Amino acid sequence: MSGADVALLITTSYARAGDGSEAAGAFVSDLAQELAGLMPVRVVAPGRSEEVGMHGAVEVWSFEAPDKPLSLLSPGDPRNWLAIVRTLRSLRRTVLAANGDARIRHALAFWVLPSGWAARALKRKSGIPYSVWALGSDIWSLGRIPLIRGFLRGVSRDAAQAYADGMRLGQDAERVTGRRFDFLPSTRKLTAVRLRPVSRAAPYRLLFLGRWHPNKGVDLLIAALALLGDEDWARIDEVHLAGGGPLKDEVTEGVAALRAAGRPVRLSGYLDREQASRAFGEADRLLLPSRIESIPVVFSDAMKFALPVVSMPVGDLPSLIREGTGWLALSVDADAFADAIRACLHSGHDDGALGSMNERFSLERIAQRIASHD
Repeated sequence: MSGADVALLITTSYARAGDGSEAAGAFVSDLAQELAGLMPVRVVAPGRSEEVGMHGAVEVWSFEAPDKPLSLLSPGDPRNWLAIVRTLRSLRRTVLAANGDARIRHALAFWVLPSGWAARALKRKSGIPYSVWALGSDIWSLGRIPLIRGFLRGVSRDAAQAYADGMRLGQDAERVTGRRFDFLPSTRKLTAVRLRPVSRAAPYRLLFLGRWHPNKGVDLLIAALALLGDEDWARIDEVHLAGGGPLKDEVTEGVAALRAAGRPVRLSGYLDREQASRAFGEADRLLLPSRIESIPVVFSDAMKFALPVVSMPVGDLPSLIREGTGWLALSVDADAFADAIRACLHSGHDDGALGSMNERFSLERIAQRIASHD
């Protein structure tokens, strides 16, 4: 292993196109490119077939995955079992093949399952150490399934390093697996150029950017906006909803009803990197109505643009919001979120707190920390 000099990133989500549909995948992609400035990097990521290609400065080894996102292949549904088995076999085969020249120095798995499982297979075959990075889906979803919980615990305990992209998530991960998880936030690289400063007086521009999924609470946001009165809307220049997902029909219908009532609501699909940067640069408030969350990538995006946040009290967001970065709903429901929106329309924000939070979510610092552990 004296010639081993390559960092291997194993992931089930990797954004090649940059169309905005994969927030976690965008983070992995950006981190891979950032790490490539510090050491040679290979990535094992889902694709249509097993093949090798280049993405920027990174060598990407694709394993064969189904057309639908892997996160939607629930092991609790027997109809998914054949696709899961085929995908896992291809994943393991590709990870082992990526070390065919014995140059892999360390493997970093996004996320604990199934990527960490494949990293452990590489360790057992070649003795290469690996680290895991936990998402909420690892601990709060897969961790509830008894048989899978055992795999989760074993993969985590055998890892050289374990990270979690949230502070509370790290505590929960430690309870499930019996080992320590260090907090390391997920973020992505955006050109943070504001077209104008965040407004300190009404009317304000409000932005929601994310998946239209129950976990992200976009339905609660639509309901909260419907609860706002004429006086509230007089202090709003525009509400911009961008994204896509399974609640598309509900979002479309809700926006149509708001528009019919004369409310200034704009609807977009997923935003690519340039479009997302423009949307952040134009907004005065970011709306985070999630029902369940750790620290979403979109939060760190907002910090890069000195953009205060209106949030539900979930995950680590309450502690972050208390640092002067926005407004917090008192409970996870439409009425409470409507009250939080009203509060943001009548009060200001703390530029100093937003600036220090941006440093905390620096992609460069995250890459340097990982490189030092590898």
